Amino acid sequence: MTSRTKLSAQQIDEALAAVPGWALADDGTSIRRIFTFRNFSEAFAFMTRVALVAEKMDHHPDWSNVYKTVEVRLNTHDAGGLTALDFELAGKMNRIFGG
Repeated sequence: MTSRTKLSAQQIDEALAAVPGWALADDGTSIRRIFTFRNFSEAFAFMTRVALVAEKMDHHPDWSNVYKTVEVRLNTHDAGGLTALDFELAGKMNRIFGG
């Protein structure tokens, strides 16, 4: 299985356990998380750091920013759902947020 191979429901459940704060979105084909910061500058800095990582991975989040909140949704469009790549990026986003 490659990192862009669509995951089964069981694989998704197992992968979600490894990325605290993330949840399966209502559509069932993506995961989502809301990150909250102290201010806009911190939120924007987070997005900048994630953008550099995402570009290297060639895997880009669907996200929005309002003041100190960044809402993220991840899925692999060309696979039609969730892949290992989504969970890899979610883990990296968690580390950036925490570190």
